[in-house]
Amino acid sequence: MEILMPEPQIYVERTLAIIKPDVIDKEEEIEDLILRSGFHIIQKRNLQLSPEQCSNFYAEQFGKVFFPNLTAYMSSGPIVAMVLARNCAVSYWKELLGPSNSLRARITHPHSLRALYGTDELRNGLHGSLSISSAEKEIRFIFPEAILEPVPTGQRARDYLNMYVKPTLLAGLTALCKEKPADPM
Repeated sequence: MEILMPEPQIYVERTLAIIKPDVIDKEEEIEDLILRSGFHIIQKRNLQLSPEQCSNFYAEQFGKVFFPNLTAYMSSGPIVAMVLARNCAVSYWKELLGPSNSLRARITHPHSLRALYGTDELRNGLHGSLSISSAEKEIRFIFPEAILEPVPTGQRARDYLNMYVKPTLLAGLTALCKEKPADPM
């Protein structure tokens, strides 16, 4: 009888998720939903941004009518920032979030996170990166120590596993099988 092992998963995308100040008390509940949706939380950080930091983070929104309210809202209390990883992380996270307007989300996407936790257009509960490039930029902003190297995919990933990971695992497991520990506990 052959035991089938699942193919190893290589997470090819990362995205930034932020639990905003007004729903910080729902952190555990939201994290549970994130994990049950197939994401892995790679990094997590609790912090409070200053108005200046918020202005820099949302620089592409500068000049829009809601910009001052957005920076005031995002700097009004602590936030939880997370780097989420999975295949197609950016698009799956955007789908899980739903529309940015929580009022619209309640009508069109009633099970989305913004429909569940947001209160209006501005206070939508959670942030998500819009693209892979904005995710990289935002992750670097919130997690400056993060190393964002390109993750190999497809054949390159299989070649890497076959060349470096599998031989190391095989050698280590073979050595374990040959050596009986004196006290296994």
